[in-house]
Amino acid sequence: MPSFKIDTSTAVVFVATAPTPKMANAKTGERAIDRETGAGLSTVGLLVSDDGEGNLYQVTVPETGYPEGLAPGMPVKVVGLKARDWENEFNGQKRHGISFRAVAITPVA
Repeated sequence: MPSFKIDTSTAVVFVATAPTPKMANAKTGERAIDRETGAGLSTVGLLVSDDGEGNLYQVTVPETGYPEGLAPGMPVKVVGLKARDWENEFNGQKRHGISFRAVAITPVA
């Protein structure tokens, strides 16, 4: 499925939730891995405010794409943010949504 770039150049972005490891299989504890770099993936909650509207996004980012100490309330810049729609079937039920992925998240000085 195609992905779409999201322009955050005019947005104010804050960390809402600290990075947590993303699991490929919660039952086995297998961590999700970036296919291109081999780095472990994490999920970071970001509050993105632009044009008077604020949204909370759960963004997947490689663990090499953010510094240690990324904490709630920190203003950040998001590099390479993309959205992709997804759909799957689990236990006979169809599910769908939008996933968000970034190359990096860096603190604003």
